[in-house]
Amino acid sequence: MALFTFRLPDIGEGIAEAEIVGWHVKVGDRVEEDQPIADMMTDKATVEMETPVAGVVVRLAGEPGEQIAIGSMLVEIETEGEAEAPSEVAEAAEVPAPVAAEPAPVVVEEQPPAPAATPAVKEEEVVKVEVLASPAVRARAKELGIDLSQVKPNGDHIRHSDLDAFLLYGSGQGYRPAGRTARRADEAVKVIGMRRRIAENMAASKRNIPHFSYVEEIDVTALEEMREQLNAHRGDKPKLTMLPLLIVAICRALPEFPMLNARYDDEAGVVTRYGAVHLGMATQTDAGLMVPVIRDAQDRNVWQLAAEIRRLADAARTGKAKSEELSGSTLTLTSLGPLGGVATTPVINRPEVAIIGPNRIIERPVFRGREVVPAKLMNLSISCDHRVVDGWDAASFVQAVRKLLETPVLLFAD
Repeated sequence: MALFTFRLPDIGEGIAEAEIVGWHVKVGDRVEEDQPIADMMTDKATVEMETPVAGVVVRLAGEPGEQIAIGSMLVEIETEGEAEAPSEVAEAAEVPAPVAAEPAPVVVEEQPPAPAATPAVKEEEVVKVEVLASPAVRARAKELGIDLSQVKPNGDHIRHSDLDAFLLYGSGQGYRPAGRTARRADEAVKVIGMRRRIAENMAASKRNIPHFSYVEEIDVTALEEMREQLNAHRGDKPKLTMLPLLIVAICRALPEFPMLNARYDDEAGVVTRYGAVHLGMATQTDAGLMVPVIRDAQDRNVWQLAAEIRRLADAARTGKAKSEELSGSTLTLTSLGPLGGVATTPVINRPEVAIIGPNRIIERPVFRGREVVPAKLMNLSISCDHRVVDGWDAASFVQAVRKLLETPVLLFAD
């Protein structure tokens, strides 16, 4: 028998350490060659580690949430074969015996005390009470299953308002007072993996970047009509949402505002303005917010953008996004879709200097000359790094995007 030490390899990206997100094995498990053993996180990418040998796991490096340095022991496996070199054998001799994992604490949900038993009432003790109520009130009470003899009237007879009060505050016929819902047990959730990365990145962004936000209302009535016409004749192309059209407008406006398509290295004091638009797409996943990147968005048409948005979103949500697809963005677009709200103030994806957030489209009446007509309106938000972007530049950029969206033919004009 021999002891094989599997050390965390250099996963790339110039990282010095990675976080244990989860183990696929435990001490004592038999593993085969190339079997997945652990998920490790670097920046925003999760990488699956596979064992290069077969054998029995005798030691794991740590618990989920712990950081492991590149080159340090990740797992030790007892393999079949001759003993290893003396130095490695000596190292193996110092391996402590596996420690059994402590059982997870059991969360016991607090139960409300059992209600006191209601004393039995003898049949001869029941006194029938005359109830005064209109036929409509009686019909409603019957429909709701309310015993009118249990309802206390606010006057000489029972009204609909008395039924409402009984439903809210009464305790008969299975009704509970308003606000008394099933109580959940308290739970402590360890912040690890993707959620910890998001927390660290958002805290660093708000701590280091003086944000300011600007919101403008845009009439997208004509744009929505054009989108419907494009979808009606799309053939086998992917269905268009608002996002591909918005990206085209952003890419057309950016050459006049290069200070927005940039990254700021505040330690070196250098702002890099990019010619190509590598657009980050904030995407909600079960693990948290991820930002896959559309490379060279300025060179893609609306159909290509729609297909790439779908592909990257699916890859992020299924955990199949590659490391290079989750880094290198120069500007980020974040959208909550139908939950977009009236206005948002998104947090900048550091070290970028701007982030754009379209909001929900709402149909409202507007004036067209002397007439009032329905229009589809959308607020467009932008947050910028005030150290390198002036308010005038941010507002002027949004106005340029607004002109393109309100006159959609300009999106396709040379």
